[in-house]
Amino acid sequence: MSSTRHRPMITTESATPKPLHREPPQRIASSDDAAVRLRAWREGDREPFADLNADPEVMRYFPATLSRAESDAMVDRIVDHHERYGYGLWALDVDGRFAGFVGLSTATFEAPFTPAVEIGWRLASWAWGRGAASTSARRVLDAAHTEFGIDEVLSFTSVLNAPSIAVMQRIGMTREPAGNFDHPRVPVESALREHVLYRWSA
Repeated sequence: MSSTRHRPMITTESATPKPLHREPPQRIASSDDAAVRLRAWREGDREPFADLNADPEVMRYFPATLSRAESDAMVDRIVDHHERYGYGLWALDVDGRFAGFVGLSTATFEAPFTPAVEIGWRLASWAWGRGAASTSARRVLDAAHTEFGIDEVLSFTSVLNAPSIAVMQRIGMTREPAGNFDHPRVPVESALREHVLYRWSA
C-alpha cells in the first residue's frame, strides 16, 4: 500500500509579506505595476532601510548616520505614527525594490511654525536622479486634503541640502522668505543647523 505525502498549499495570502500598518489610498500608492510606488512598511524593509541609514552619502545632510538599532527604532516610530494619525511616511518602491520613504509626519519640536504636518523623503543613492521623490511626493500633496483633511503641509531641510530643496520646488511648494530657522535637534556647532522652510496650502 502506497502513501502520498501532502505538501502544505502556499496561498497568495501567506506568500505576501504582511504590512505593518494600513496601506495608503490608491491615489497615493499608484498602480501595482508602477515604476514608483508607495506602500505600507513590511518587516523585511528593516534591513535595506538600515543600510540606507548607514550610508554616509545618503545621510550627509543629517547630523549622523544611524546604527541598526536606531534605524529599527525609527521604523517603529513610523509605524506608530501611522496607527495614531492614519497617515505617515510610506515605504517607497522603485522598480519593485525598496528605495526608502516618502510621506507625511508631524513636526513637534519647538519652532514658530510647530506643531505642523511636514512632507519628507529619504532615498537610497541608487534611486537618485530618477524623479522618484518628486513623483511620489506630488501624489502625497495632491491627496493630503481630500484623503486626510490636511490643509497645509510644510517641508524643511538644511540650507546646504540643494537636492531636497529642488524637490520642494518641483512639487509646487513655496519658500518662506523669512522662514529660515536653526533646527533645535541639530547640534549648535553643526553647519547643518540652519534650515530653510517651504510651505504648501490646499
